[in-house]
Amino acid sequence: MDASNTTARAAKLLGRVVAAVFVAAAALSCAPLAPTSRPAPIIERAPASPPPVATAPAPPAAREPAVSVFPLAPPPDVESKPAMPPTTPEEPRAQRPPAPTSDLVALILPLEVPTYARAADAVRAGFLAAAEAAGEQAKVIVIGHKEDGVLAAFDQARARGVRVVIGPLLRDDLKTLVLADPEIPWTVALNQLDDRSPLPPTVFSFALTIDSDARVLAHLAQFEGVRAIDVISGDTPLMKRFAAAFASEWIAGGGRLPSDLRFDPAPESLTLLRRNLVRAAPDAVLLAVDGAQAALVKSFVGLVRAYASGLLFDRPDAAIVRDLNDVRVVELPWLVTPDAPQLASYPRRDFASAPLDRLYALGLDAFRIAQSFAPDPPQHLLFDGATGRIEQNDARTFVREGQLAVYRDGRLVPLDATQR
Repeated sequence: MDASNTTARAAKLLGRVVAAVFVAAAALSCAPLAPTSRPAPIIERAPASPPPVATAPAPPAAREPAVSVFPLAPPPDVESKPAMPPTTPEEPRAQRPPAPTSDLVALILPLEVPTYARAADAVRAGFLAAAEAAGEQAKVIVIGHKEDGVLAAFDQARARGVRVVIGPLLRDDLKTLVLADPEIPWTVALNQLDDRSPLPPTVFSFALTIDSDARVLAHLAQFEGVRAIDVISGDTPLMKRFAAAFASEWIAGGGRLPSDLRFDPAPESLTLLRRNLVRAAPDAVLLAVDGAQAALVKSFVGLVRAYASGLLFDRPDAAIVRDLNDVRVVELPWLVTPDAPQLASYPRRDFASAPLDRLYALGLDAFRIAQSFAPDPPQHLLFDGATGRIEQNDARTFVREGQLAVYRDGRLVPLDATQR
């Protein structure tokens, strides 16, 4: 009698569990489609994740003197450790993901995070524009997520059986993904880790990083015969990263260690900066400061050749552009040569912001990369895109080399061999 009752209760419980699974599956697959005359991308929302555990803030960094001169060391060879070591799985993660069950491409972006919504929307616009130009818009699903919702977004993409995921966009979300180490489809992250720790075996990287601009500028300066160069840098992490990446590549190419001149806009500091430049008499300077500051510094360096990254500039006004005359930069072809044949099939968007224009171009090239996963990753990929020349390397990274340009007579124009 007791065994009979126990069996009945177990059967009843099993029935409830099965019913709950069918309800959850129905809720997951009911993302609405926008009515349109052509096939539209599926736009979905990832379920919210539980709030993160609060951590104590890091102590503020020590304030540096207004202007100081000291050798700029390249990044150390010792790899930084992540804040929290990833948990070691009982068995090694498979080197390839499960086989896809569809031909879908998932684009995962922080569309519901107010701070990053505009940036994410620019990437989405570029990605969908490229998909439409290729006649493959119906194969794209867009999964927007809130803060701390990236893992749920990847769970959703995996449940849909996609062949490749493009995303996440934010570095913190990429760190979350790496630490969690879930089983995910082939993935192309639109960012990179800043501590050089390895990515999971199914994750590739394609990012608009300032590091690649630094490498291109170091090669250009050495090609143009520069032997001694000083770096004028700001105190933000981005400027320091740009300066350090340049120094590393410069030394690797046989250059001597550059000096670092800290930028401070105070008049007395600028006077000291000019005095230090006159004393050092470098052949050239690297401007590791933002656009407006670069124009100010250029007026103090006079005829000394100057190099900078286009990623530091928004849309400078006419007065700033005049001050930037003859500054060499690395910029995206989308902004320097908009009429290039490889870009003719893409619609242009006026974001009134150069950073958003660059993210739109990132979306265009990200779709080209997604196409190459058919369904496995390409053995080698090389193409001229909206963000530059894209080439796949052995470290599962799609490296971007931007276009060389120069400010001439109030305009940014391509820098060809005759101008060097």
